[in-house]
Formats: sequence, structure tokens, C-alpha cells
Amino acid sequence: MPAYFARPGRPRANGRLARSPQLAAELAARLTARDRWLLRMICEHRVLTTGQVTQLAFGTGRAATARMTTLYQYRAVDRFRPLAPTGSSPLHFILDEAGAMLLAAEDGITTADLGYRRDRSMAIALSPRLAHNTGANGIFTALAAAARASGGQQALECWWGERRCAAAWGGHARPDGYGRWSGQPPGQPPATVDFFLEYDTGTEPLTRVIAKLAGYAALAARTGITTPVLFWLPSARREAALHARLAGPPPPGTPGAASAAQIPGVPVATAAAGTSPDGPAGAAWLPAGSPGPRVRLAQLTPPGTEPADGSPSDETESGPPGGLAWHPPSPDPPAWHALPGEPRPGQDSDD
Repeated sequence: MPAYFARPGRPRANGRLARSPQLAAELAARLTARDRWLLRMICEHRVLTTGQVTQLAFGTGRAATARMTTLYQYRAVDRFRPLAPTGSSPLHFILDEAGAMLLAAEDGITTADLGYRRDRSMAIALSPRLAHNTGANGIFTALAAAARASGGQQALECWWGERRCAAAWGGHARPDGYGRWSGQPPGQPPATVDFFLEYDTGTEPLTRVIAKLAGYAALAARTGITTPVLFWLPSARREAALHARLAGPPPPGTPGAASAAQIPGVPVATAAAGTSPDGPAGAAWLPAGSPGPRVRLAQLTPPGTEPADGSPSDETESGPPGGLAWHPPSPDPPAWHALPGEPRPGQDSDD
């Protein structure tokens, strides 16, 4: 009998359950609320590493690995380990067929509406943009971890992935992510900042990096919303070179700007790996044109502005924001994720 029609409860040689028409139903009966949320996070952001999954929802890497192994065995996720020049890479997780079928069924859409095709999902394993995608996602998962550790003093309220950003604003700009962060800097009132992230791996000429600001200027002019653009760079040396470029002439298509750092409606700040022990939530950000000191993410709110309700997009109330067929998951994991009969908070659990 072909493997596709094998009983869902019978594991194959590699430890995974065989594909079958009943596998999604078998999976649904075993998923916690946190599992479903994790599948939506992977769907939204395409690929997450073990470390990023740990930052998002688990107390230890061991707990994250154990749970993701279960989801792998039920074909909710697939996994791969890219080749590393030295040592070994962490496991990378992508959405698999049973997980895609379950999410599509919950939303009343098809897996095609979800944007899922197994070959396209697996293609990221060989994509030259893999390191870029996981790097950008890592900035947001670091913010999520900082929010979890803050005891409610900080919050990552929104995180849109690259695909949703492209669907919403691709005619003007294509950020690597959009987020909303709330926090209270020391000695200051609470603040909330919307931001676009540009994650730089050092492979593009800085002239091309600067040229992206023209699209953000057009987007700000169209929406009337001032949203900071944050560049995360791989080294302090490249960050210094970018600041020198920002002090120079603005890119074409940015009228009224004396320099690339003074484009109306487009505040710019930069950070580099290792600039703050607290990561992207801490005092890592250097506004363009400023000699310092660096400021915390919550201090980047443009003066005299408040983040818009919802998000700076064209979505309507009748559908999900950002132009995709499913709603973006909250970056905050469900408060209660156990199945009936599992330990409740305060008792032993997998965290």
C-alpha cells in the first residue's frame, strides 16, 4: 500500500508519521494553543531556528527542541540544518503539509490561499537569502525575548514578516519587517514606536542601501505617517560607513532633503551587532546625524507623533491586514497552552 495511505499513527523509519488523509485530524487532536500559534508564526515568517523558537515561547532550548521534534514527527513542520563553514548550524523549521492544512482549515481557506506549496517552502533551504531571512527574524525574536523577560514593562505588540510588508507596501518600499514596540526608558514616560527594519548582511553596496530611502519617502508622503527606518548592520565599521553616506546627498526622488539623513517623514537610526548587551531593545540605536549617545528602541518615537492605530497600511476592516489571506499572529504567545490534563501554571511543565 502506498505510504500516503498508511495509517497516521504508524511511524516511518525516520520517526515521522506517514502521510495520510487523516494526518491533519490526528495532528489537530494533539496540538496545544501554543503549538498552533507557533505554526502561525512559522507560516508568517517562513523559517525560524531552534534558538528563535526558544526566544519566542520556551524557557529552555531543551524544551523547545523536544516540542518541535513532536511537531516534526506529526509533519506539522519540516526541518533542515544548513551547511556551515565551521561547526554546525542550528535546526531551521519551516511549515509542512499537515501544519499548512490545519491552518488553512481553521481560517476557512485553502493551502494555496495560505501561500503554501511544499516545494516553495523547502526552497528556502537552498536560497541565498536564508541567512538574511533568519537574521531579520532574529532581531524580532530578540525583542520578543526581551519583552517576555521584562515582566510587562516592554512589549513587542506587532511583527509583520517580509511577505506581508511586500504585499502592503511593495509599490514603494520592501522592508524586511515591520514592528511596534512599547517600553519605558529610564526616567521617561512610556512610549510606543512603529518601525521598519532593514537587515543588512554587508553584501550590498551602501549606495544601494541608501537608495532604499526614496521608497520610504514616497510611502511616508502617501500615508502621512512618520515611521522610523532602522538599519541593523553586521559590524561597527560598516555602520560608520553608512553614517558617512547618510551625511551626503540624498538619493533621487527625495525632494526637500538636504542630506540622506534629513528626508522628510523618514527618520533613520542604525545599530550593529554587539553595540548593546541588551540587544535591539536596549541602547543600541544611533539616530542618523547624531553624534550620540545611542538610545533605546522606545526612544525612537518621532517628536510630536503618535503611532497610528492598527498599522500604517491600506487594509480594510473586512479582511486581514497587509494584503494576505490570513491574519498575522501576535508576537506574544498564548498565556495558556496546555492540553486538558497537562500541568497548569505553577506545576511542572515543559518550560
